[in-house]
Amino acid sequence: MAQFDLPVSSLQSYAPDVQRPDDFDAFWQGTLDDAAGYDLAPSFEPVDVLLPGVNVYDVRWSGYGGSRVAGWFLTPAHSTGPRPTIIQFIGYGGGRGRPHEWLLYPAAGYNVLVMDSRGQGDGDTPDLPGVGPQHVGLLTRGVLDPHDYYYRRLFTDAVRAVDAALTRPETDPAAVVVAGASQGGAIAQAVAGLRPGLRGAIIDVPFLTYFRRATEITDARPYRELSDMFAVNRDRIEQAFTTLSYFDGVHFAARATAPALYAVGLMDDICPPSTVYAAYNRYGGPKEIRVWPYNGHEGGATIQQVENLRWLHTLLG
Repeated sequence: MAQFDLPVSSLQSYAPDVQRPDDFDAFWQGTLDDAAGYDLAPSFEPVDVLLPGVNVYDVRWSGYGGSRVAGWFLTPAHSTGPRPTIIQFIGYGGGRGRPHEWLLYPAAGYNVLVMDSRGQGDGDTPDLPGVGPQHVGLLTRGVLDPHDYYYRRLFTDAVRAVDAALTRPETDPAAVVVAGASQGGAIAQAVAGLRPGLRGAIIDVPFLTYFRRATEITDARPYRELSDMFAVNRDRIEQAFTTLSYFDGVHFAARATAPALYAVGLMDDICPPSTVYAAYNRYGGPKEIRVWPYNGHEGGATIQQVENLRWLHTLLG
């Protein structure tokens, strides 16, 4: 895949006028107020996973509609006192996986809370009662009404994940950072715009950002799920885009104030560079971006992980 999107000189100032509903703020305030009406009821059960260097907990808390969300909480073993906590969100189709997959941040001295994605991955968090995990199709689930849309539930779970992490004595409440890549980056971007008090956000090749342009310039999935739906539901395209406007990362970025580290691959046909820059250039807080000219959706991959750690070290000390 060559560099197919706008030239870098244009991307650096690319800030399109993306449709924002007049009641965007009220919609999300009402959604989070409703969620706050449910007891968070966090539970942290110790799990022995044969990793003596970390303490591992199976985590549950009440997310959207009071449904129980699963996660992992890992802390460096033998640590004393509160320390920074990274809230880790997952890419499209993935779940919380297994604890040994999340050792990077504990090895660097941080706690990490990994949130399961409802209805995705290994199925520890169902999306709807009696509905197990599925591999594709969540991008269009409920897309004709913002109140029914899948990502209303997932983003609410993620805001509540921050609340769950803050109940732990190991968490420094002044040093909570949200992080993720692709869908995980989109979730981190949304939480940065919805949850005050964060110390930072790592937003790597974010998905769910400037939906309309993404569907117009790439055939790659997952955005292709929307295009395929529109090809059949020709008379409902604008209705769907109205719903998507409540979930567009551009609007969450504009609301955010915590320092952020973005990343983009200039050959990324899954989350095209112009969609990433559309949010980055609107981001409301201090920001940096790492640009990978010859990479696709993998971005900086393991090198980006090193960049993330360097950035965190500067941010958190």
